[in-house]
Amino acid sequence: MPAVRVDGIEVAYDRVGQGPPLVLAHGATADARLFRPQAEDLADEFTVVAWDEPGAGRSSDVPPSFTLADYARCLAAVIEDVDLGPAHVLGVSWGGTVVLELYRHHAALVRTLLLVDTYAGWKGSLPAAEVRSRVEGAERMLAVPAEAFAPTMPGLFAGRPPAEAVRLLSVMSADTRAQSMRTELTVMVEADLRDLLPNIEVPTLLLWGELDARSPVDPVAHQFLEAIPRATLVVLPGIGHLSNIEAPEPFNRTVREFCSAHS
Repeated sequence: MPAVRVDGIEVAYDRVGQGPPLVLAHGATADARLFRPQAEDLADEFTVVAWDEPGAGRSSDVPPSFTLADYARCLAAVIEDVDLGPAHVLGVSWGGTVVLELYRHHAALVRTLLLVDTYAGWKGSLPAAEVRSRVEGAERMLAVPAEAFAPTMPGLFAGRPPAEAVRLLSVMSADTRAQSMRTELTVMVEADLRDLLPNIEVPTLLLWGELDARSPVDPVAHQFLEAIPRATLVVLPGIGHLSNIEAPEPFNRTVREFCSAHS
């Protein structure tokens, strides 16, 4: 298991394949295992790197003072450790917010951005009432025993969750650490990266599930499309928030075509 240490925090990641680096950042209550369908399919053409963000999976816990820039600095250290030059960097949901902050502080490490069903921070993409509702829901989630946590919360999938996805989310959610999750939640609530979007100079893929209820195509994806100069929006029909595991075949095909065109 590769790992890199940043200010005393060990950050673990998986690495498979050969070719240009494709770095994957997962969302909340998940870890590198979220990207198994991508690692298995795309490693023939890319060096696929999926991290366990600080506070998740095999990585160290984070202190309550951890900031969005700290997450981005840790992701930058992973890309530097892979040592293959600027990477295609993909973020799903909260992971996309981290990836945007990576670009703000470490643009030289980014070849392209792939923003998937994501946010410019909750404050930057959602109405204040919706943010308050999500905070309340997250606190209720964190208050229940681990065995009672429901990983397939409303809005993650457009229809009935695939059985394998339920198993995978159940395993990852069982490993969620409440204190690190609370730190992440605090960062998510306050993040607003709208000022960054017009200054993104690399090719950017916006990849969205048509029926994403967590980060709706309209208005969130359209706001990204309007603000980022070199953005392209691809919408996967009939798919929800976790598009990479609900529809891995069209998801992987779209990612492959975009990265190949810009490698």
